[in-house]
Amino acid sequence: MSHDFKLARERMVKNQLASRGVADEGVLQAMGKTPRHLFISEALAGEAYNDHPVPIGEKQTISQPYIVALMTEALELKGKENTLEIGTGSGYQTAILAELSSRVYTVERIKSLLVDARKLLAQLGYSNVLFKAFDGTLGWKEYAPFDAIMVTAGAPGLPEPLIDQLADNGRMIIPIGDRYTQELIKVTKKGEHIEQESFGGCRFVNLIGIHGWKD
Repeated sequence: MSHDFKLARERMVKNQLASRGVADEGVLQAMGKTPRHLFISEALAGEAYNDHPVPIGEKQTISQPYIVALMTEALELKGKENTLEIGTGSGYQTAILAELSSRVYTVERIKSLLVDARKLLAQLGYSNVLFKAFDGTLGWKEYAPFDAIMVTAGAPGLPEPLIDQLADNGRMIIPIGDRYTQELIKVTKKGEHIEQESFGGCRFVNLIGIHGWKD
């Protein structure tokens, strides 16, 4: 069966990522080797490499592969970064970031998801990830500044603490909009100045927290 998953991964990389313009070799390699099917329930494993999000329980989802690749590529990771992830979820995106960063700090407010993700990532041999059950909109101040920040839930605006915790020349990718539809925004910090670039429309679960949506 694992052979089938390997083929499914290769097809996903070729047909869903490369063909849509994802060109970062590191991102393509990370997604070509990470066993996405292990991050969702066995009942849905057959859906793992399809071109859509998959539910993971607790009203959360694992993002569509293309969105994972697009967001990761936008962070321009070279392997030396300290990366902050807001919304651990299944841990799949965490694994991709861990392949491409020196260290990943991941924050999740739903304890059960965090526990499962931590266990699976340990089993898969990732030792460069730190986990915290917390309000992600507050970031993780003790380890700031971060070279890259990825927010995997839709926010009503840019959470102030995350901007503060971004290093100079740091990049953040975050979906911003209303509760039903967002735009993927890349933020680059240049001293006191913030540059923003749009990567198009998307739809994420809500970012809940003090600087996000109320539950």
